[in-house]
Amino acid sequence: MKYATEFKQTIVNLYHNGKSYNDIQKEYGVSHSALANWIKQYSEVKLDNDTVLTANQIKQLQKRNAELEEEYLILKKAIAIFTPHSNKD
Repeated sequence: MKYATEFKQTIVNLYHNGKSYNDIQKEYGVSHSALANWIKQYSEVKLDNDTVLTANQIKQLQKRNAELEEEYLILKKAIAIFTPHSNKD
């Protein structure tokens, strides 16, 4: 069964507010493994500057960072190819 992101976040919030795994499973019909995955994905991480991110957001940032690093390396190689080199040593 496919659940909406908002539903998953609500379930995780219930868990963080003290509702047990068993209660959530009984009331909402969510499997133990799904609940564990959602808690891992949607739990918040607080940073020093009061910024709050979820594990999903961190994963997206890591993916974007890897893409930018790859683009940077490509541009760096292109600059090396197109920059004239002097034969004077």
